Amino acid sequence: MWNRSRSPAPVAVVQTLKSGSIVVRIDKMNGLRVYINPHVKETCGGFGVFYSRRENGPYYRWAFEETVSHWRVSRVSPSDFSPKALANANWKGVPAALQKSMVEHYQE
Repeated sequence: MWNRSRSPAPVAVVQTLKSGSIVVRIDKMNGLRVYINPHVKETCGGFGVFYSRRENGPYYRWAFEETVSHWRVSRVSPSDFSPKALANANWKGVPAALQKSMVEHYQE
């Protein structure tokens, strides 16, 4: 019987502001979707506002809080905004510090 070796899970390297880079296993982020609202120019601390959702879970709103230099996350109800107005965000367009915060938030 032919035995095929399994290749390692795909990884992404996320640069952090202070501690260098961290390696993120993509399979741990399975089902994560990141959105922006292209119809409303939402900014906070000079950065855009992002939304995220994993599989059929709740929506989260991510906004940069300038006074503490930290991405603040809050759970939002679909009745508070229009999920249909959201558009997929490119992961490469998500700020590195926010990528790190999302990875930590959704870590299994």
